Amino acid sequence: MTNIPAWQPHIEVWLLVAGVIGLGLYTSRVIQPAAVQAGGEPITVNQRRWFILGVFLLWLASDWPIHDIAEERLYSMHMVQHMLLTVVVPPVMLMAMPKWLGHLVMGEGAVWRVFVRLARPLPAAIIFNVVGALAHWGFVVNLAVRNGPFHYMVHTVIVTTAFLAWVPVCGPFRELQMSDPGKMIYIFLLSIIPTVPAAFLTTADGVLYSGYDHGPRLWGLSVINDQQLAGVVMKVIEGFYLWVIILVMFLRWIRPVGSDHYRGKLVGTHH
Repeated sequence: MTNIPAWQPHIEVWLLVAGVIGLGLYTSRVIQPAAVQAGGEPITVNQRRWFILGVFLLWLASDWPIHDIAEERLYSMHMVQHMLLTVVVPPVMLMAMPKWLGHLVMGEGAVWRVFVRLARPLPAAIIFNVVGALAHWGFVVNLAVRNGPFHYMVHTVIVTTAFLAWVPVCGPFRELQMSDPGKMIYIFLLSIIPTVPAAFLTTADGVLYSGYDHGPRLWGLSVINDQQLAGVVMKVIEGFYLWVIILVMFLRWIRPVGSDHYRGKLVGTHH
């Protein structure tokens, strides 16, 4: 017997996902023609694919069984859920957003000015990591396990700050993005900082979160093993994922240089 929580409907998640899909369809069919007529670029095939992937991952992280296991059984699954919601879904959804839509959402007034200040690399990284640290505070974790609305509020804050943290790397606001080397250093720092709470989780002798110190246990994991596995998720799995992004960015960064150099040699040899 696996003791996975029984299926239960999460109407709020279905409404959220349906709302995101509805906004996507409305943007594509109603807003896009006017934006293109005004000089904007049409939504690309890749952007549509990113959107579909983002919606799927948002649903996967928020619905049964991941959400229920994360809330009722394992803190390590809670970390998997947070990883999806902070370092996977935000960049995917930003990649799906055309430039004209991003500027339409933010406008040109006070909201845009505040957004520009907060979306700079240093403020965005600080806000994201402070919120992440608070999300690992025992009081917050235990209250989130017991209180559903508070749990969703915590997720809302985490996801919002995660979107902010990824603006300097990808998405529609090209004017706010760093150079390619800057992006790689920035993501490297994002991969290093989670190792601090991960160290506490993997080396702690006692129970850090009483909200997960209960039965039935899942897959034979003790509460200590669960904490250690959560640390592995943060330090190893999330770190590996971020390093893959860095590697891909590095290969794309050096490829044009190598191609131009090789092309120049060919031209020189031809002449």
